Amino acid sequence: MKFAYEDLSSAQFEDLVVAICQFVLGAGVQGFAAGADGGRDAKFVGTAELLPSKADPWIGTTIAQAKHTNGYNRTFSDTDFFSEANSDTVLGKELARIKKLRSAKQLDHYILFANRRLSGIAESKLRTVISKECGLPESSIGLYGVDQIDMWLKRFPGAADIASIDPIDSSLIVDSDELALVVEHLVDHLKTAPIAPPPPTDRVSYEKKNALNNMSKDYAKELRSRYLKETQQVKTFLAAPENSVLLKAYESAADEFQLQIVAKRKDYQSFDEVIDYLIRFLFERDPVLRTNKRLTRTVVFYMYWNCDLGLKDDAET
Repeated sequence: MKFAYEDLSSAQFEDLVVAICQFVLGAGVQGFAAGADGGRDAKFVGTAELLPSKADPWIGTTIAQAKHTNGYNRTFSDTDFFSEANSDTVLGKELARIKKLRSAKQLDHYILFANRRLSGIAESKLRTVISKECGLPESSIGLYGVDQIDMWLKRFPGAADIASIDPIDSSLIVDSDELALVVEHLVDHLKTAPIAPPPPTDRVSYEKKNALNNMSKDYAKELRSRYLKETQQVKTFLAAPENSVLLKAYESAADEFQLQIVAKRKDYQSFDEVIDYLIRFLFERDPVLRTNKRLTRTVVFYMYWNCDLGLKDDAET
């Protein structure tokens, strides 16, 4: 079975990794649990079934990590995953955790799974980095990307059954292409656009809309202070006759976002969390949106302000 790993939630990807580990390490693998520092590890203590080989297995404590991204075609070589010039990366943050576990004698072997492509050059380089930084033999380090995960799922099809991945339980997944089209054209428009008149009046009072959607006062205030002044330019741009195709793209994106939010939002989630997740997802999924972060946030805020996202006054009628 082959999954579109980028469309899984982080929890679903973790479940899949744990199931694979139960085949390659042993049935005693303990699932992901939050550590004191907020990290989530899977743990196995004993003699590994297949890693690194049946003839020469790992013995001791093996810690496994699953690093998930919603982005398409991402790799272990991307600078958000590792950069020698920046410790604020996926692996950079992980190195500190490995060191801590290693110094506490709670880790003998380490595995990192990610839904990214892993080249031989990157695998060798990152294995060396982890070894030097954490005092761990290279022979005790395993790095596995999508190709290896696919291979193991073919060899151990039961792993997918154990993970019990249900598409209905997936995270909010949206198509970023239409919003990216709007943002891309907005960038050029704003370079020559005149100073905008006052922002449009929201259809429902902002305070009432925030209460209906369970958005916190502080978050709503921050959004308004940062992005409201630019919403009139978005409105003017979309209303221009020559931008009718872009207006349709905007409406299509807003419809999809709204329907996905209605379908996937959990009862306990604040709208702060929904908006923050949506924006982070869009940044991961599309390079145009990632390059124009402020403008992307402005358009998403405009969707909310314009009552294209979230509950509005007539939601219950």
